[in-house]
Amino acid sequence: MAKAKTSITTENRSGSAADAAAKEQRTEMPLSDLHPFEGHPFKVLDDELMEQTVESIKQIGVVSPLIVRPDPEGGFEILSGHRRLHAAQLAGLETVPVIVKEMDDDAAIIFMVDSNLQRENILPSERAFSYKMKLEAMKHQGERSDLQPETTSRQLGEKLQTSVAVMSEEMGESQRQIQRFIRLTNLIPEILDMVDEKKIAFNPAVELSYLKPSEQKEFLEAMDYAQASPSLSQAQRLKKLSQEGGCTLDAMCEVMNEIKKDELDHVTIKNEVLRKYFPKSYTPKQMQDTIIRLLEKWQRSKQRDMER
Repeated sequence: MAKAKTSITTENRSGSAADAAAKEQRTEMPLSDLHPFEGHPFKVLDDELMEQTVESIKQIGVVSPLIVRPDPEGGFEILSGHRRLHAAQLAGLETVPVIVKEMDDDAAIIFMVDSNLQRENILPSERAFSYKMKLEAMKHQGERSDLQPETTSRQLGEKLQTSVAVMSEEMGESQRQIQRFIRLTNLIPEILDMVDEKKIAFNPAVELSYLKPSEQKEFLEAMDYAQASPSLSQAQRLKKLSQEGGCTLDAMCEVMNEIKKDELDHVTIKNEVLRKYFPKSYTPKQMQDTIIRLLEKWQRSKQRDMER
């Protein structure tokens, strides 16, 4: 089948304003002309939501156009719509609706981050790298190259503080929390994946980000040895060990093998252990109520034995 051609219809107007408006009109574009934004941090997963999107596209097509910008090396770079492009590919489409925008690299990064962070479910790793990319782009905007090194350093420091403050207001996130998310970008991929999968909580992960990459790799061994995820207290102690130069594998295993306070306050029975004693139709609440009744019966029996 012949490749569909990209066409942009424009009204008969003159001047740069008309040209810019024309380039931002909706048009159909071949999938082969589109490629992902370089280094974008958003994951495109073949999950249940993707399946729903594919089915929707098969029925009614792509409703919201992708936002793209021309790539000097050829084709168009996607600013918003990576998931829609993948779903369109799975649905067998040859073209998708797009809106073309002219943007420099920093403006494109900021637009790409802001557009994608509007999604309902954002993984910690996606937010971390998005904040970092946007902050770097904001720092670049308005920089001057005609200043002395010491002046440039001071300017960059002031620019960083201003950029974080602006991001905080735009994102509805505290400046400290933005910086804590950015700390996650210092984690090795294996640990960052565990944060996304909720195997390691956010606060301990921030503390682990201060470990050297080699220490983080050994931490995975310590975590496997203890068969437990780190508490905030444990992660803070590992950070201190790293700062003091004593973060060895043995030291991490010792810290990770300690019984956590919350484990002293709870008794956990795995679901597969309980299930064999209950009908399949029982809900967790029904199982809990039954266990409590049996324990109360057992306690009364023990009291009667003591009274005899």
